[in-house]
Amino acid sequence: MQQSTHPSQSLSVPAATDSAAHLSALQQTYTAIPRTRPTTPILDAIDAPSDLKSLPTKQLITLVDELRLFLLYSAGQSGGHFGANLGVVELTVALHYLLDTPHDQIVWDVGHQAYAHKVLTGRRDKLSSIRAKDGLTAFPERVESVYDTFGVGHSSTAISAGLGMSLALRYQGREQTVAAVIGDGAMTGGMAFEAMNDAVQQDANLLVILNDNDMSISCSIGGFSRHLAMLWESGYQVDITTDGTPVLRQRPIMQAFNRRKRQRDVPQLEDNLFKAIGFTYFGPFDGHNIPELLRVLSLAKQVHGPVLVHIYTIKGKGFGPAELDPVGYHAISKLPTDDNEATTKQLVNSKVKAAPKLKFSQVFGQFLCDKAATDDKLLAITPAMEEGSGMIEFARQFPERFFDVAIAEQHAVTLAAGMATQGVKPVVAIYSTFLQRGYDQLIHDVALQNLDVMFAIDRAGLVGEDGATHAGVFDFAFLRCIPNMLIAAPKDENECYQLLNTCYEYKGSTAVRYPRGTGIGATIEQPAQNYQIGQAVVESVLGSDDAPIKLALLAFGTMVATAQQAAEALITDDSAKTDCQVQVVNMRWVKPLDTNLIENLLTQGVTHIATLEEHMIMGGAGSAVNEYLLNESPGFKHSRPVICNIGIADRFVAHGSQAEQLADCGLDVAGVLDQLQRLLS
Repeated sequence: MQQSTHPSQSLSVPAATDSAAHLSALQQTYTAIPRTRPTTPILDAIDAPSDLKSLPTKQLITLVDELRLFLLYSAGQSGGHFGANLGVVELTVALHYLLDTPHDQIVWDVGHQAYAHKVLTGRRDKLSSIRAKDGLTAFPERVESVYDTFGVGHSSTAISAGLGMSLALRYQGREQTVAAVIGDGAMTGGMAFEAMNDAVQQDANLLVILNDNDMSISCSIGGFSRHLAMLWESGYQVDITTDGTPVLRQRPIMQAFNRRKRQRDVPQLEDNLFKAIGFTYFGPFDGHNIPELLRVLSLAKQVHGPVLVHIYTIKGKGFGPAELDPVGYHAISKLPTDDNEATTKQLVNSKVKAAPKLKFSQVFGQFLCDKAATDDKLLAITPAMEEGSGMIEFARQFPERFFDVAIAEQHAVTLAAGMATQGVKPVVAIYSTFLQRGYDQLIHDVALQNLDVMFAIDRAGLVGEDGATHAGVFDFAFLRCIPNMLIAAPKDENECYQLLNTCYEYKGSTAVRYPRGTGIGATIEQPAQNYQIGQAVVESVLGSDDAPIKLALLAFGTMVATAQQAAEALITDDSAKTDCQVQVVNMRWVKPLDTNLIENLLTQGVTHIATLEEHMIMGGAGSAVNEYLLNESPGFKHSRPVICNIGIADRFVAHGSQAEQLADCGLDVAGVLDQLQRLLS
């Protein structure tokens, strides 16, 4: 790395000794999440990374324990990402101890693991507000802190961003260290390898730290995961000498790490993938050994050119239950209050128990299993979101028809396209926000060839605490402009199931778009139905036929329920004194639109048309209605009703609960009612 003259150059860095390793072994493991603020005297004195510089190694280890305990407490208060943060406590302390941040730059990939970083960079007392409205963001964000060098939320971006920083600094003649921290799951994304290839081409001074915990959100899979496992299981490591020279040594035996055993021949470490690309490689090292991390990183950051330090960590480290169940503890909900606990007990003991509502991901999982049982052409693909997309049972029942391609959305889409050329029916289960990453493939490899591929698009609309990086509010716009695409937007669980079936049976490129979380409790009807493609449904007609004002409320997806409630309130609102009739329409399809129904409404003399969607107004479903009315509708040229599009304005929506986000956008019942009243006035 470029050698800088910042204060961390003169820090005392421990040698790799048995006593140092013994110190590291003193770290604590906890078994319960504290409900009261723990006592953390050393952590409380850290208001900025510079405060770390005077601490001796033994106090750094105590700080690690305090920080881990504080993270447990904070997660219990706020909920949020859990296991990954516990796994990088030692690494975070070591980086901020050795580097002169924010002069030196740390880039966190995805950001699931940045809570400890937030605590050490002046945000300790705000951590309990994380993911809450007006609180800290779930991920690093540049506007939140000068220590957050790059806004993240999607995987596999850190090396590209870090390389960009390094090259810009070199161009300006500025001597600063850039460190990119990336996980083994994120490293499966092709973008990471594109960046590594370019880093070697540019001979850039870039320190990449590969945090290998054998996990992404699900377990890591594939050839790259096996390669990392072989490096670990060889029993050797490429160590770094005081002059920065790599040297092969036998690695200390560490009972704490219990990677899944695989039968294979172990290759020589000097033939590892990173060295073959052109990186200087060091590792693998124990990512929970503070003295070892300080020694290795202090030397590695002074090596010229692209350097990769491979560390191995335990997801959920220091919290016993999370170490045993890293998938289950990827993220947690906030602990219930005493009142909530009493209410929960009361509900459990009650003789009358309400049937649980299904999540939309569960509806998709049920459809997938049901359909696969009757159609052996169904193959299912996910880019590393087996649990989140509701595919666990399908993977268990039909393992030979389940394809988890790791964090590789572009590959997932083109893989489906290739499958479709051979007479099978691939279903791609993907979050709306992640489908954005496979957009070129969606256009050129699927739609352009009009291949028989169905996209099951989860987490559509506002997603709450994960914030703007994960909001699925652009998919109507980027999908409906593509020829050959059909787009369905179900209003509830039953309609989701039936539209999945309808689009599956259609021969061509289709997408079914549904939200995060549970529905309204609608019962799924069997056998599965085939809806008429492009046909909307009038849900209700409220008010008198001879009312002077006639409003058609065209609602898309789960906004149908909101539209119904707003319409009822509009009709019964005495303060508005509006004599009107309201027809609530479940549009069901964004593409093709039910233009016949729209023409019928115009013939009936509607005076106002309002569209309602949980999506950006620009380019959304309302825009599709506008385009039809202005460019194609014969009835509109004569009746000229007043038109209003209700959706998300031209801005990114900050994190908060989903209900808070909807209210902030005017998409709750009160907000929609207000906009309708203004339209009619």
